[in-house]
Amino acid sequence: MTRAPRRRSTRRQFLRHAAFAAGGAAAAPYVLTSAALGAAGRPAASERIVMGAIGIGGRGRYVMGAHMNNEDVQMVAVCDVQGPRRDAAKQAVDRKYGHADCKTYIDLRELLARADIDAVVSATGDNWHSTAAILAIRAGKDVYSEKPCSVTIGESRALVETVRRHAAVYQCGTQRRSVGHFQFAKDLVASGRLGELKALHAEKSPKWGEVYQDSLPPMPAPPREVIDWDLWLGPAPWRPYNAQYHARSYWGGHLDFAGGSITEWGSHTADLCQWAAGYDETSPVEYEPRPGRDVHARYADGVELIFRAPIGRGSCGVRFEGTEGWVEVDDSGTIATHPASLRGLHKFGRGYPADDHVRNFLDCVKSRRQPRAHAEAAHRSITACHCANIALRLGRKVTWDPAREEFPGDRDANGLRCRTIREPWRL
Repeated sequence: MTRAPRRRSTRRQFLRHAAFAAGGAAAAPYVLTSAALGAAGRPAASERIVMGAIGIGGRGRYVMGAHMNNEDVQMVAVCDVQGPRRDAAKQAVDRKYGHADCKTYIDLRELLARADIDAVVSATGDNWHSTAAILAIRAGKDVYSEKPCSVTIGESRALVETVRRHAAVYQCGTQRRSVGHFQFAKDLVASGRLGELKALHAEKSPKWGEVYQDSLPPMPAPPREVIDWDLWLGPAPWRPYNAQYHARSYWGGHLDFAGGSITEWGSHTADLCQWAAGYDETSPVEYEPRPGRDVHARYADGVELIFRAPIGRGSCGVRFEGTEGWVEVDDSGTIATHPASLRGLHKFGRGYPADDHVRNFLDCVKSRRQPRAHAEAAHRSITACHCANIALRLGRKVTWDPAREEFPGDRDANGLRCRTIREPWRL
């Protein structure tokens, strides 16, 4: 369905209205600085995308930097519930632009209330991804959000509906869709050179062999300026502070905050499998646990999706198998094929850089087109991961209806599609 472009005021329009409000140029001349005019090769201020960054730990600073590497981006504000991260991000922004103007916020709602911000980068913990994106879109911002896009099926469905309702541009940070050797593997599937597609293999992360919902002993909470514990928890259930909770190595396997090994890498690898096979509008219909916490899933057309590890030599490996051959790729840049002739003479770098994925998002902010990792695609691929986790949690096979987004007649499985969102947060 074609959607009407969302109306966005540009800085040029803002300056024009400001001049008229002041009585016209003759009465109150407005002096344009060289920066505003686009000196030193920079686009004029009216052509730039004004941005803020939310959740700016190591990954957040990296993605924020990838956005700032584009001359048509102006980063003006950063937000994080942890003080050292806020300070480091502000220093990075001020150093990039040669000033001290970057504003810092603890509460994302204060950053989102700024009318001058067009779009945000969100790289919070997984627990916050859907809620932060939904709040930003409701505030009139476009969103580049790190993966996974949700911690439950219901949250990413709410995200999709919010994107549609507000005609927003949303890009999930599954950047391997924008990397050459993964695109090469996808093209082999699309070309038919692998024959009839039979199986897709998505690598799990080697971390968090088991997921958990531990309650750790209470510790005295630091001052709010160091960490705002209530905001760190956000939509997750309340619990007393313990420093271990906000360690990435811990919360990534905790079911109140994340989904463990399958959502950690599966949000990339299952996404690549769905993308390669043309399944961006659906998900597998059956999920069966196997030894080693692998999961074998099946699409309605019979193609298998297999969550397993390891695949390839690097991280986030995928393998696409057909009746006439297969291809296997990962972040190392290595491409393995059968027959070997499929490999060709192509050489590609590592899969990690997000630059092209970021550029695709920025171009779509301007054109109002769908980005490569749009909300529906992100929702469908993370749904496959969540369904696989649900099968593991229940210890049995589950059946999924992608059209109705429910487990037919399965009360226990259906009860795991959503979670209770803690007040005052709402989807």
